[in-house]
Amino acid sequence: MRTDETLSRGNPLGEYLRARREQLPPELAGITAVGYRRVSGLRREEVALLAGVSSDYYTRLEQGRERNPSRQMLNAVARALQLDEEAVAHLLHLTASPGPRRRRGPERVSPALRQLLEALTTPGLVLGRSLDVLALNPSAGALYSAFARTDNLVRMTFLDPAARSFHRDWDEAARASVAALRSAAGRDREDRGLTELVGELSLKSQEFRVLWARHEVHGKSGGAKRLRHPQIGDLDLCYETFTVNSAPEQQLVVYQAAADPASGEGLALLRALAP
Repeated sequence: MRTDETLSRGNPLGEYLRARREQLPPELAGITAVGYRRVSGLRREEVALLAGVSSDYYTRLEQGRERNPSRQMLNAVARALQLDEEAVAHLLHLTASPGPRRRRGPERVSPALRQLLEALTTPGLVLGRSLDVLALNPSAGALYSAFARTDNLVRMTFLDPAARSFHRDWDEAARASVAALRSAAGRDREDRGLTELVGELSLKSQEFRVLWARHEVHGKSGGAKRLRHPQIGDLDLCYETFTVNSAPEQQLVVYQAAADPASGEGLALLRALAP
């Protein structure tokens, strides 16, 4: 099966630029739209105008014929496309020469990190580079008990039927998970395991394919989760993500209750359900 170009050796930069300009409405970019337009977003020549480069240069860049764009030029294009800090970082990752394609060995959680995870009284889990669930504590196990497997957060979101009721805002959860996976893909386009995950999800989920094609990037840092547990009911949780210095590609995610008393009571019930 052919996976997305951003995980191939084709033209990942061009695919990304094309997707981003097609999603930026002309009016938001200060462009007056006149006449028939084939795309709802910006045209190539409009991006070139906003970036202060020639239309021919930007066309070569998007078509993959400009192999060594300068940092200054990329920053100009990023400003034209109104990319945020994470999107700019992703853009720069895509300009780097890919390394040899490889299948990495299994990711393992260190004993010290696992001990820290077990000591947490709130749900916690360790994620790998492709959002694989490498370890989770008993509270997190109770939180995700409705799922058949707790193996990968993106796979669980799209392929496990339990996700539709577990996430009270499934659309937002799906969008966020794909954006985080896209961010990981930009950092390592030659990881075969990640490529196979994208291929599997693209084959089995139309909704994943649509979101993946948008090329949105957003790392998993922190925020709110609106969940519905099959035994406890609604849970409003906050989460924070911490990098692991001893394993830079792993992340420790810790959940806590939102400010309202009901969320605190729900979390206490969750701890009681933990094995």
